[in-house]
Amino acid sequence: MDWSTIIEKIVTSNDIFRLTNEETLVLYDSAPLHQLMDAAHHRRKLHNPSTKVTYLVDRNINYTNVCTINCQFCSFYRPPGHDETYTQTYDEIRQRIVELENIGGSRILMQGGVNPALDIDWYIGLIKELRIHHPSIDLDCFSPIELEGIAEVTDSTTLEVLIRFKEAGMHGLPGGGAEMLVEKVRTDVSPKKGHPDNWLRVMEEAQTLGLTTSATNVIGFGETNSNRIEHLDRIRQQQERVLSQGHIGFTSFIAWPVQLETNTFGKRNRGSNRFELGAGASEYLRHVAISRLFLDNVPHIQASWPTMGMGVAQMALLGGADDAGSTMMEENVVSASGTTKFSASEQELQTSIIRSGFSPQRRNSDYIHLETPDTTISLPDVMCSPPNQVVELV
Repeated sequence: MDWSTIIEKIVTSNDIFRLTNEETLVLYDSAPLHQLMDAAHHRRKLHNPSTKVTYLVDRNINYTNVCTINCQFCSFYRPPGHDETYTQTYDEIRQRIVELENIGGSRILMQGGVNPALDIDWYIGLIKELRIHHPSIDLDCFSPIELEGIAEVTDSTTLEVLIRFKEAGMHGLPGGGAEMLVEKVRTDVSPKKGHPDNWLRVMEEAQTLGLTTSATNVIGFGETNSNRIEHLDRIRQQQERVLSQGHIGFTSFIAWPVQLETNTFGKRNRGSNRFELGAGASEYLRHVAISRLFLDNVPHIQASWPTMGMGVAQMALLGGADDAGSTMMEENVVSASGTTKFSASEQELQTSIIRSGFSPQRRNSDYIHLETPDTTISLPDVMCSPPNQVVELV
């Protein structure tokens, strides 16, 4: 099988057809990046023919950093009893949402760690209070591993917890915690998170309840291209099953490279010849393109500017991605692992989208288009990459 034959089939087709795992591996291993991105952009236009690129005005709220899972690539968590642990009060969380409302935001993405000191009533009380006082804000809260922890502490099933959280006013789940849905890789980097089936099961339970969900992927653990395709295949298979049952399924897919600067996983393997760690700009763009080509039943692919910078994210919009992510008014987890800590204003996102040749469109977490303010300013006055960031396709 030749990569050029597969690419030709993609770019000359007016239909979205399904690539096999074998065809996808040929593309991943052999196709030149430019041709791969061009094919992914063609596929993107079949999924989303509009010239608009969407974005979200939201805030990440990390309500606690207490966690017992001890993922080796995480620099954010602190074990119970550590002198740097924290759990925010309801009032502290509400104040953060007020600040989001003041800039016209529509969603909070709230997640923390598996904190055994918090019982289910604490979570239900929080969701109810936020729903009462902030009715216009979508509450996308608690990753699958957090839900497993809550269920264990309360001697409940994750489905029972999800039902109670939805009744309290929760809107959806963050896609965090998937990392790599390949048992061998997952066991190496986060053995306490359990089998990949657990993450998929909780997400499917949420989807059957009508909760909004997204799928994620972290690359750069030393996995093979086949491993990455296995992860994508598990997402695609579940999406097909959930859609066939009449549910919405995953609204989007977002991937980013693991950050290695300050965490145990990076330190453990620094200087090791065991395998190549992390992922540079070209590898990230290759993965975005492959994701768009392979995930034929996931409507949206999101670019990751927080980990890659605006410059690379702009390139991703020309290689399969149709969404620029969010303003991310606050972010503490990825940045704790060494990436530059910053947020983007709505002006910066809009200008970045325009510079890529598209029209910016504000959305909510369900990808429903919202009224989009014109915040564009003089292009030279906008910093579209973090300081000192150099975009290198290596």
